Amino acid sequence: MSFEYDEKGKIYTNVVRKKAVNAILQTTTHLMRGTLHIRQDQRVKDELDLNESFLALTDVSVLGMDGKPIHQVPFLAVCRSQIVWVIPDEIEEGGADE
Repeated sequence: MSFEYDEKGKIYTNVVRKKAVNAILQTTTHLMRGTLHIRQDQRVKDELDLNESFLALTDVSVLGMDGKPIHQVPFLAVCRSQIVWVIPDEIEEGGADE
């Protein structure tokens, strides 16, 4: 990891701090439960609006029609164009515009 200092001694690193948000995600074909990782100063919507092809999820359960897990994986990259909706498991501070 690299560190840089300014003239006042402030430390800068290339580490991006993120917060984990448990979420339920529906694609065109599957329902999933997993963890989104968003920047500290952003909302779930901000993460979804990024201009990237895939959304990273961790600790993912892909659910069958009966709601029971059919796949469980530590990491899954979901094609953003296939996402229908996302519900955070916990409502974040900041209001209803998440």
